[in-house]
Amino acid sequence: MNPSLALMLQLTILLPLLATFAIAATGKKPNLREAVTISTSLVVLYCVINLYQALNAGTSIEVSWWELMPGLEVSFVVEPLGMLFALIASFLWLITTIYAIGYMRGHEEENQTRFYICFALAISAVMGLAFSANLFTLFVFYEVLTLSTYPLVTHAGTDKAKKGGRVYLGILLSTSVAFFLLAIILTWFVSGTLEFTAGGVFDANVNTTVAGAILVLFIFGIGKAAMMPFHRWLPAAMVAPTPVSALLHAVAVVKAGVFTVLKVCIFIFGLDLLPQLPTTEFLLYLATFSVVMASIVAMRQDNLKARLAYSTISQLGYITIGALLATSSGVIGSSMHIASHAFGKITLFFCAGAILVASHKSKVSELRGLGYTMPITMAAFFIASLSIIGVPPAGGTWSKWFLLMGTIETGYWVVMVALMLSSLLNIAYLLPIPYHAFFPGKGFKPSNNGIKEAPMPSLIAIVITSLGCLIMFIHPQPFYELAKAILTVSGVNHGQ
Repeated sequence: MNPSLALMLQLTILLPLLATFAIAATGKKPNLREAVTISTSLVVLYCVINLYQALNAGTSIEVSWWELMPGLEVSFVVEPLGMLFALIASFLWLITTIYAIGYMRGHEEENQTRFYICFALAISAVMGLAFSANLFTLFVFYEVLTLSTYPLVTHAGTDKAKKGGRVYLGILLSTSVAFFLLAIILTWFVSGTLEFTAGGVFDANVNTTVAGAILVLFIFGIGKAAMMPFHRWLPAAMVAPTPVSALLHAVAVVKAGVFTVLKVCIFIFGLDLLPQLPTTEFLLYLATFSVVMASIVAMRQDNLKARLAYSTISQLGYITIGALLATSSGVIGSSMHIASHAFGKITLFFCAGAILVASHKSKVSELRGLGYTMPITMAAFFIASLSIIGVPPAGGTWSKWFLLMGTIETGYWVVMVALMLSSLLNIAYLLPIPYHAFFPGKGFKPSNNGIKEAPMPSLIAIVITSLGCLIMFIHPQPFYELAKAILTVSGVNHGQ
C-alpha cells in the first residue's frame, strides 16, 4: 500500500480536528478564521478525491490506529460506500462554509468561532465514520458526531434552543445506548467479529430469530436515520441556525444514520441473509409508514424549516427501504439517494436561510411574490424541489427509479405505491412554494420593501448546489459506478 495514501486517509480525519485549534486561535479575526476553515476543507476535499482515484485504480487502503483487545480495534478502510459518503461530506463542507460566511455575518449571529469549531469537529467525526473498518470504530465516531453537533443545535442559547438540544441529545444518546450498543455487543457474541465483511458476519446456520432481533435493535438504535417513532430529534433541531440545519440534514447527521443502516444491512447481515429474517418485512413496512406519514405531516407545516425537516424524515425512509429490500436495485437506489438527497435538501435549507436573512420571513404563507425580489433563490428552490420529488431534469430521478425497481423485483407492491404516493405528496408540499413566489395571483402588488438577494457568499453556495442537482441528472455515472462497486465489494453480482 502507498504510504502517502495511508497518510491522506488519516489526514481526512485529523485535519478538521487540528483546524479547531487554528480556528480558536484566530477567533477575533473573522477573515482569518474563515480562511482557515475554507483552506482546511479544500485540503480535506483534495485528500478525499485522491483516495477516490486510488480506489478506482483498485488500490487497497487500510489504516489501523490501536487495538483494544484481539479483534477489537480502531481502524479504517477505503471502500465504495464510505467513499461516496466522504465525497459528498467533504465537498458540501466546503460549500456550507462559504454559505455560512454570508449567513452568519448577514444574520449577525453570536459565537461564530464556536460554530466553526464544532462544525470542524463534526466533519472530522463524519470522515472517521465514513472510513470505519468495523462497527466499534463506527460507533465511536457516531457518538462523537452526536456530541459535537449538540452545541450547534443549542447555538442561539435561548430556552427554545436548549429544549431542542435536550430532545436532540436525549433521543440520539438513548437510542444509541439502549439499542445500537446492545446490537453491537450481541453481534460480537453471535458472530465473534465486528469487522465489516463481504456477505455479512453471520454464518449460514445462524438462528434467524436471534439475527432478526439484532436487526431490529440496529434499525431502532441508529436514531440518526430518524425512522418513526425515533424521529422527534430532527424537527427539534430546527431551532439551530440554517447552516447547522444544512449540516444536520444533508452533510453529517442524518446521512451518517442512513449510511450506517446501509453498512449494517450489507456488511453485517449480508443481502442473502436479510430476506430470510422474520423481522425484515416488519421493518420494511415501518419505514414505508415513516415515508408516507412524514410527508403528510410536512404538508401541515407552515414553518418552512419544519416542513423541510419532516420532508427529510420521509426521504431518509426511502434509503432505509432500499437497504431492507436487499436487492441490487435497492442498494444502488439507496446509495444514489444519499447523494441526490444531500444536494437537493441542502439547497432547500440554503434557500430557507437566504429568505430569512434577506426578508426575515420563515413561514410558507409569507413567501407569495418573493420571486420578484429573490429570483435566484426561488429558482434554486424550484430545481431542488424537483430533485426531492424525483422528476427530470434533477438528480433524484435516478435514485427513485432504482428504488421503485427494487420494490417491483421483490414484489412489495404496497411499498411501491407508498413511494409513488410520497412523491405526489412531495409535489403538494414543495412546488406551491416557488409557484406562488413567481405567480402570486391577482391582487398582488410587487413591492420589494428593501428585500434583495442574500449576501453573495450564500448566493454562490445556493447556485453551486442547485447546479449539482442538475448535473447529477445529466451525469450520474460517478455515483452510479460507486453504487455498483458497493455490490461488487459485498460479493453480489449486479443484476441479482
